[in-house]
Amino acid sequence: MTRGYSLEQDLRLLINNPKLLYNGMKESYENQISFPKINSAGMEIVLEYTYTGSINEESLTRDNIIEALYAADFFQLPELQDFIMKTIKNSNLAKNYSPELLSKAVETRSLSENDTFIHLLVEIVATIPLNTIEFNRLSIAAFQYLLFCTHEKEIQFATPEYEVFRYCAILAAKQVSNNAYETLMKWLPTLEQIENSAHKIDNMIFITDHQKVAKELKSLIKFIDFRLIKTHILANFIEPLGIVPTELILSVYRHKALLNNSDLNDARGIPFYRWDELAHGSKLIIEDNEKVVRVLDQFNSQSVRARMILENKNIFEWDVIVEKSCNYIWVGVCSSENFSYESWAGKQPTGWVLGSSGNCYNSDKRSSGYCPSFGDGTEITVHLNMNKRTCAFTVNGTKYPEVSEWNNLPSKLYPVVSLKFPGRLRIQSHQKI
Repeated sequence: MTRGYSLEQDLRLLINNPKLLYNGMKESYENQISFPKINSAGMEIVLEYTYTGSINEESLTRDNIIEALYAADFFQLPELQDFIMKTIKNSNLAKNYSPELLSKAVETRSLSENDTFIHLLVEIVATIPLNTIEFNRLSIAAFQYLLFCTHEKEIQFATPEYEVFRYCAILAAKQVSNNAYETLMKWLPTLEQIENSAHKIDNMIFITDHQKVAKELKSLIKFIDFRLIKTHILANFIEPLGIVPTELILSVYRHKALLNNSDLNDARGIPFYRWDELAHGSKLIIEDNEKVVRVLDQFNSQSVRARMILENKNIFEWDVIVEKSCNYIWVGVCSSENFSYESWAGKQPTGWVLGSSGNCYNSDKRSSGYCPSFGDGTEITVHLNMNKRTCAFTVNGTKYPEVSEWNNLPSKLYPVVSLKFPGRLRIQSHQKI
């Protein structure tokens, strides 16, 4: 038995011992100790830490972790605070329950720019596409704080601005009536639905209690950047609803007209690159909040593309990190037309990739000697210039020239990789030094 194990177990037994305070003080006959704003769930974690010097990770749940952190702060236990923060970062708690945790934290904690815990939750929720978060999981107060913290800020944000508006409008309608909620659910499609159909709102649509919806929306709308929403979506899906002030819509139209380059970006903050669960080979596994792709077992090379659409006149940069190498890895871009994810991208006419051999490929044609070969731990940065329709790569800090053979890429592309077993690749926004 490990030295000290028995003592630790004995001390753990004292945490819920009813005779612990049997000493004549009023707590002994009132059977409770009172601390302002500290509930029993948080206090139990503090006692476990105080008596044993440690906390079992399993002791922290979505029901007590906010209270535990508040209690640790109240009793000035920085090591316990650090442990709780690390648990949130490294466990499934944040991944599975971050909207609920943010809602609870905003409700129970005083909001401060120095509150690292709430800002950690904001950063985690910001990387989750809003259309995957059910409307009962994120309170209006928490959602407003999320928008406030990410509005015009350099922070990774997974959701295009139209989807931000959609979530705002439906959440506001839900506070008004079921009828208003159901109407907006029907008439405000997701971006994917807009792209895949000719659906648009009838100008004569009537929303029950639309003035009440507009009122509920008012506190959220100031944190939406309508300039990031494409003009045809503004005209066909937002303006006809009558829940956004007309003068605001007109000011956006004027801005886009004067800019003469109206639809460059559609998301706030730093672009958030993630693999697409609906666009990958059958033997590939996507994990870690869609940031990592790996191969399930021995199989021919397969491909996966990212969700990020690369179009319009802009320059895009992203990193791919080789966390586990394999015989062949390819990194680059692809077009969606006639692209097969069951094969490697460089073999196909709609794939343009740099291979781990140091050669570039398109349509199974090789351009040799672009860079040295690479393997485990390599970081590749893709530089895509959609003004010139060209592509270049940086490998392990060395930037190489544009691939001369790729001088007229299509107007709409996606990040893509191909890999074999046991490969594992991570995608992220370009980390500028």
